[in-house]
Amino acid sequence: MDHSAHHTDTATGPDPAGHEGHHGRAVHGTHPGPGASWGTAVKATLHCLTGCAIGEILGMVIGTALAWGNVPTMILAIALAFLFGYSFTLFAVVRAGIDLRSAITIALAADTVSITVMEIVDNGIIALVPGAMDAHLSDGLFWSSLLGGFAVAFLITTPVNKWMIGRGKGHAVVHAHH
Repeated sequence: MDHSAHHTDTATGPDPAGHEGHHGRAVHGTHPGPGASWGTAVKATLHCLTGCAIGEILGMVIGTALAWGNVPTMILAIALAFLFGYSFTLFAVVRAGIDLRSAITIALAADTVSITVMEIVDNGIIALVPGAMDAHLSDGLFWSSLLGGFAVAFLITTPVNKWMIGRGKGHAVVHAHH
């Protein structure tokens, strides 16, 4: 059963129909409908962008410091973007009292589409900016293309997150556990 559109509500006690979640608590839908707010989508996207940016910048710094080529550096940066993006959500959900296995499932459900869209857009922009792939950490072109890519990725990913949250997917899954 897909639990990505459900949340756990401890205030209502046992579910008389017997629909209990992973922790023996009642499960109720969180499908907020198409009226998901832009504010919620912006917060979800900023949350995702923060993890992605930390991971991607760290990957670029490591790859550049080790004098790696463009492809291995981008692979490391993208892998770290996913790792940090997921970890931000994972830690928040575990802190809310969810067991680690369920928290991993929630983080994957909440962030995979958002991080994927963000990484495709951001890295696509970096790849398209002439000279950006060969720029060094001390070059303004490196930082302007990276930050410009993040800005465009934010603008494209926010409506994606709004659409997903409005259908009880993405970060709606995380908010169901707060």
